[in-house]
Amino acid sequence: MDTQVHADDPWSHSQLFTVRVWYELLEADDWEVRMQTRHILSGETRYFREWSLLAAYLVSKLDAPLHIDG
Repeated sequence: MDTQVHADDPWSHSQLFTVRVWYELLEADDWEVRMQTRHILSGETRYFREWSLLAAYLVSKLDAPLHIDG
């Protein structure tokens, strides 16, 4: 069995998160989407009110792509 990690294997550079999404009542008839993400391996938990900030956070946790000059 090959136990070596290959640089071109996308799974070796991936991260695993849970994302929880819910509505929260601010005032009568005024709802806002809230989001929570938890990094599975470290347990780091963050909360967001904007999708763009959640997406930016998740992307920031990825390893930088390898640039191979060919």
